[in-house]
Order: sequence, then structure tokens, then C-alpha cells
Amino acid sequence: MSMTDDDAEILAIARDGFLDEAQEMLRQFEAGLLVLENNPDDSESLNSAFRAAHTIKGTAGMFGCDAVVTFTHEAETLLEALRSNQRQLDGDVVAALLESRDQIELLLGEVQSGDSDPAVAAASAALAVRLRALLGAPEPEPALAPVATALPVAAAASVGNKLWHLSLRFFPDALRNGLDPLSFLRYLATLGEVKAITTLSGAVPALEALDAEACYLGFELRFDSQATLDEIARVFEFAAEDSSIQILPPGTAPAAFESLATLRCGDDAQTRSDLFDCWRAMGMHFDLRVEVVGAPAGEAAPVLVPHIERRAESTQRKASDRRSGEGERREGGRDRRAGDETRFVRVRADKLDKLIDLIGELVIAGSGAQMIAHQEGAEVLLEATQRVMDLVQETRDGTLALRMVPIGETFARFQRVVRDVSKQLGKEVDLVVSGGDTEMDKSMVDSIGDPLMHLVRNSMDHGLETFDERLATGKPAAGKLALNAYHEAGAVVIEVSDDGRGLARERIVKKAVERGLIAEGQVLSDHEVWQLIFQPGFSTAEAVTDLSGRGVGMDVVKRSIESLRGSITLTSTAGHGTLTQIRLPLTLAMIDGFLTMVGGVNYVLPLAAVSECIDVPAECARQSERVSGTFDLRGEIIPWLDLARFYGVSAAGPETEQSRRRSVVVVRDGPTRIGLIVDRLLGEHQTVIKPLSGIFQHLKALAGSTILGSGEVALLLDVSGLFAAAIRGSKSGNKSGNKGGNLKPQKNSAAPDSSTATTH
Repeated sequence: MSMTDDDAEILAIARDGFLDEAQEMLRQFEAGLLVLENNPDDSESLNSAFRAAHTIKGTAGMFGCDAVVTFTHEAETLLEALRSNQRQLDGDVVAALLESRDQIELLLGEVQSGDSDPAVAAASAALAVRLRALLGAPEPEPALAPVATALPVAAAASVGNKLWHLSLRFFPDALRNGLDPLSFLRYLATLGEVKAITTLSGAVPALEALDAEACYLGFELRFDSQATLDEIARVFEFAAEDSSIQILPPGTAPAAFESLATLRCGDDAQTRSDLFDCWRAMGMHFDLRVEVVGAPAGEAAPVLVPHIERRAESTQRKASDRRSGEGERREGGRDRRAGDETRFVRVRADKLDKLIDLIGELVIAGSGAQMIAHQEGAEVLLEATQRVMDLVQETRDGTLALRMVPIGETFARFQRVVRDVSKQLGKEVDLVVSGGDTEMDKSMVDSIGDPLMHLVRNSMDHGLETFDERLATGKPAAGKLALNAYHEAGAVVIEVSDDGRGLARERIVKKAVERGLIAEGQVLSDHEVWQLIFQPGFSTAEAVTDLSGRGVGMDVVKRSIESLRGSITLTSTAGHGTLTQIRLPLTLAMIDGFLTMVGGVNYVLPLAAVSECIDVPAECARQSERVSGTFDLRGEIIPWLDLARFYGVSAAGPETEQSRRRSVVVVRDGPTRIGLIVDRLLGEHQTVIKPLSGIFQHLKALAGSTILGSGEVALLLDVSGLFAAAIRGSKSGNKSGNKGGNLKPQKNSAAPDSSTATTH
């Protein structure tokens, strides 16, 4: 039967879901092993790692990923030996299992790409040998030629009875719920050999009543395996809710088969007879007795119902108890799975992105409707549009929350990194993680992993001292590396810190002079010295290692952060360590903004960054020719920046009322505040962030744009960029005649007319 396009699409979606789930299971597997390395008696972590491996193996078997199943089985077997105390946990076992995790990931990568690499297969085989050696299991010997032997008849009959019997009935919704009966049978074959199988199709209705998406099949099979009842039952645990599965061990008494026949057929004589014929055709032997029951209504003769002759009632009770216990086990698992399904729904990321784009357009359209309502002045219309905008805002917040995920998952990746790198460097490192429940946009969580990886490796290689160096300086033998995250002023702050040797200021300055980045003897503040590290190719390492020293990385880290509309700062104290702080917006899609106007152009500030609004102080007004300066705000000296002069646009004339009412918007970036002088304050505005067209990309103090309800374009200000410009300008004391050197952009590119500006 050929696969239709719809079937292929459904299978592809299911496989993608399997690969996503497998990555989650790998993280669970790794996390459990890392806990076990430090706490070998943690049985819950051991069980967690085992469940992860078993889930990967089971689901891979459903999709026919034989290489994944075969290798994962080796790791699972070793974990089972640890659970049953047949093997004690040690460093070699943990190392091998962690390598197994990496190997499983490579095999899953082959499943995703559809390609197979002989080197990966060879590595799997070599690691499997190592896992079996740790378990103490002998290597399989080459198969010998079969030797014909004559067994006594009684012995042959005994061997013939050493088979499991499985009775499977899949419910009608099994196919709709993504189950493929064949995949379970294929996976079952990895535990042994199916000696006989019969497909029962008696439930298939007539063609006109047939539902093509329903499952009507059942299976009776005889199975030869050394596996345990629990191992065989786990093959079908994913189908527990959509099937009825009965497993009878080898040597089960005839009474158990009679109970199974009653379960499957009740007292229907014909279906019982058909089932017994099926079992006999599969090589089973039993005696039958006939029970006469009263004739059904409308029939003259009584009905003869066949039954298996019951023997060994005690064996029957044991078999029944096993089935009952197995049923309870599956029922308990069913409740847990049902609970999970009520909490989580998988949604494709592109569908979520499309929804957020539509919400953004709804926000813009709602702003336009609200503006028209204000122009009309009808009270009823104003109330209606306000209610709509309130609902739009709630919808916007709820939709954005769908993309917010805890950063703890990203932090958890570094447990393994710190373990491996510390062993490579011969250092003792304690990783301290805090703020893992801090949420940020999923797209940024995905993008922040590589920059954080570089910072963590840098801290371990350059920052933290060796064991002997730390003891010599009176520090604890184990270095401390900390990852922290928290929300502040509408942004997410991520910190990477260590208690190492700190940055070598003199060495950085010397290297900068050698490279011509600064003049010899030039006086720089600590902040300016630390910023030199972010220059392309800058490195003070004396030797190139596998981890660092090539001068590639910190500039890339900075560019990656800035591409997310974020900023990165670095502080260091000699002998005490280094702190790197990354500040990112909560989301890249929509924010609550504060709308202002400068020289006829609309500018938006993130509302969370706005501290207060005040009239222009007298000291600012007296310095009318300056781009920036400082003023006293209730005893605090704060830099100010005149946005009109900064962007080279004309503020309102000195004789107008608007000029006399110019305002200062005080904004904050972390602990620092600055004042931005604007012409008009227009209030709060729901801002849908859109990227700027190419001609604006060189402007550091612009983070994007938005479309107002009137159709005009407003520019989103980059608070961090404005801070840098204000501080630089206040130090240089530049007048408006030179606009702070490079601070003066061209008028047409810095402040476009709102009717002609374009966004992409």
C-alpha cells in the first residue's frame, strides 16, 4: 500500500515531535547523571535517567529507528543494573553514560537528516562494547553452525511451551491518536522472536460503514524471549490508553487462557470457537469442554459454548493476580499521562509567530480606531473603543506569555559544560545557578546559548585559577562560577561571574597599544579598558589552547547581544573576579511604550525604562547650544541629552509656547539614569516593534520602529545607546557646532519624515 501525501505529512509531524521529545529526554538523562556523579545514592535521579533512556528507546522503536534502539538499549541495561544493585556507580560508569548521551544525540541527528555516517556507527559499536564491559557482560560470540540433535518427544513439547502469549486489541481511536500497531510489533521483536502471529479482522465493518481513520484490528501472537513481564509490558506503555493488552507468561495454566477467552469473547459461541481455532493454529494445545446454555430468544435449539478445561486453579489465581497488578500499573501510568496532556499542548513555532504578527496588526488597527473615536468625540464610541483596546492588550499580553520560557533550561546545559571543561583544565569548579525561573522570549533563549557558552568557557580558562594558585592566595580550592538572571526595568539581566584572578588591566592596555587601538600613555577609565576586550581579534592569552587564545569570540558575543537589542558590560577587580552583565529586552515583538515627539518626529521609549517626566531644568536651558551635559535632580547629578540636537533636527522655535514647555524624560538603564529632552509628551502607546530599513542600521541609538494608529512611523529609541552617547558627550563637553563628533547623523536618515519613512 502506498503512503498518501497526508499520511506522509502526519508521519513527518509525528517524527518531528519524537525528535523534540527526545531532546527533552536527553536533557533529563544528562541532568540525572550529573546529580548522581555527586550523589550516587540519589535513587530518584537514577530512575529519572532510566526513564529518559527507556522513553527514547521505546519511541525510537515506534518509528523504526533501529540504530537508536539498539544503542540506547545498552545504556538502559547498564542503568537497570545500577537500579537493581547489580553494579555500583563510579566515575567510569558516569563518564560512559554521559558519552552515551552524546552518542544518542548523534544517532538522533542521523534520523533527522536522513543520512548515516559509518563513523557514527563504529563509535556506537565501540561504546556499546565499553558499556557491556562495565556491566560485566560477556561479548557475544560468533554464531556456530547448527548441530542437529534428536530430542525426546517430551522435551520437545516442553521447549514448545516456553513461549509468551500476547493478546492485543487496539481501540478505534488508536490511529487518530497517532499510534501505529505495526511499530509496537516491530519494537517487540527487539526483545525476542515472534514465533506466530494472527491478525484478527472480524471487527472490520462493511465498506459503507467503514471509518478509514478507525482501527478495527486485533492480534494474537506467540513470543519467544528471555525478557521479563515488566520489560515486555513497557513495550506497550505508550498504547495503554488506546488498547487492551493481555500478556501471559510461559507455562501459564489453561485456566488463564479460559479467562482470556471470556474477556475477549464473553459467552458468544462462534467467536470463542474462532479464537480457539486461532490458538490451535498457532501451536497451542488444550482440552475443551462444552457448556449448554439456554436458547436465545427466537431460536429453537440451545447453544453449545466451548470452554477450555480449567486446571490448576492456584496457577489461575497467580496469573490473574499478575494481570490485575499489571492492569493497575498501566492504569496508574494512564492517570499520569492524562494529567500531563491536560497541562501541555505542542504548537509549531511558526504558527505561534504568525499569531503574534496578527496580534501586532490588531494592536495597530485598534490604535487607529481609537484615534478616530477621539476625533469624533462621541462618548459611546470612545467607551466602546476603550473596551476593545483593553481586550486587545489582554490578548497581546496572553499571546506574548506563550513565548516566554524560563531561562533555567539554558542554564542547565552548563552543568555538563562545567564538568567537562573543569576536568580538561584540571581545575575544581563549583557552578552556582540562580534565577532559573526568570522568563524571557523563546527566540532570545535560543539565541543566548552560544554567547553564554563563550563567557562560561572564558571564565573557566582565563578567570579561575588552578588548585595550587588558589590555595597560595588563600582562596578555597574550588573556584566559583555563577550564573544569575533577574528582571529589572522591563529587561532581563543575565550575569556570569567568577571569583578568579580578574582581568589584567596592564596587559590589556599593553596589547591595545601594540595593536594601535589606543595611544601610548593615553589615560583610560576601567570601563574603557574593559571595553577593549570586545575589539575584533583582541586576546591577551599567551598560548593558544583548545578553549581560547585565538582572539575570536568576545566581539562576536557583543554583536550577538546587540542583534537582540541588548547590551553587554564587564567589570573586574584584580584578585577577586569578573562580572559580565548582559541586558536584554523581555521580548522582540511588542512592548508598552511611552510616545514623545522631537522636531515633528515621533519617538518611543520603553515604558518600563521611564522613571519620571519633569520640566527642562534651568541649567539645561542655559546651555542651549550643547548636545548634552549634566543637571542636578534632587541632589543627584544626572547626564542629559537633547534629542533634537543629537539627531540634528529642528526643535520648536524659541518664541513658541511649545518651546517653553519642552520636557525632560528621565529614563534608567540599570542603576544609572539620564534625562532626555523632548518637545512633547504624548503618553503611553502599545508598540509593535518592526525592524528598520537598511539606511538606519548604522544608528546605534535606534532599536526599531513602529506604526501609529494614524499610519505614521515612530522610531523606537535604544536606551543603552542613548546612555553611551550622553555620557560620552557630557565628558567631552561638545557644543552643537560639532555635535559630539560622530554623534551627528544626517537629518534625513536620523529623523525621517513620518509620512515617508519605511519599515520592513
